[in-house]
Amino acid sequence: MREAKGIKQETIAHLTNLSGAQVSRIEAGKRRASRTFVELVDDYLEAGGALISLWEDLNKDGHPVPIWFDWPGIEADAAMLVSWEPMLINGLAQTPAYASALLRGNKEAVDARIARQSILTGRDEASLPLLMLLIDEQALYRQVGAPETMREQLEHLLDMSMLPNVTVQVVLGNGEHDGNSGGFMIATMDDRSEISYVETAIRAITTDNPADLAIMARTLFELRARTLTEEMSREVIRKVVQEKWT
Repeated sequence: MREAKGIKQETIAHLTNLSGAQVSRIEAGKRRASRTFVELVDDYLEAGGALISLWEDLNKDGHPVPIWFDWPGIEADAAMLVSWEPMLINGLAQTPAYASALLRGNKEAVDARIARQSILTGRDEASLPLLMLLIDEQALYRQVGAPETMREQLEHLLDMSMLPNVTVQVVLGNGEHDGNSGGFMIATMDDRSEISYVETAIRAITTDNPADLAIMARTLFELRARTLTEEMSREVIRKVVQEKWT
């Protein structure tokens, strides 16, 4: 509709108080459009409510964003990723054996998970995303697979922590905090917008709802008060390898 009327993305950006890059991501299906954005654009393009109806259809049943949001694609495009895991090692840091134990030997699923890790090393250093892994101390002790699997996994985690674009920090496992309710990952894009990924027992949820992101930001703020430094985290991981998995 925009192109048919000869209207540039920059015009829509000015109309909606977004950057041109943000409008581009909405049109490409990589960023969720707010209802306010859709209403403004629908009116400007004289769409007669067609865009509003489409938005309502894509956001029905209480799903926070359209189900066609592709998290691996968002993950690959992100400038920075922050992960909190209260029970397991994040998929971007898993070994094949650890992933296989979690995925019950599904080779296709394991290969897909391991292939995602190429975003951390598979391009020029300047374009690599920053990754911060906040891992609950108890995840280091929770056995997944054989003891050898755990030893290999934690040693791999130590190796990853030495990468220039990866930070691994252990969150002390004692005490009560909002992070006990579950893990999540937040992707910050080049335009500084944020999208979060949350896994549940029913389905995975991808959201850029400001209210959801605000809750996660508060959770991260609380977690960081319990987080060890990078070097102290490495010492804890080494100690667990020696005392528990060797």
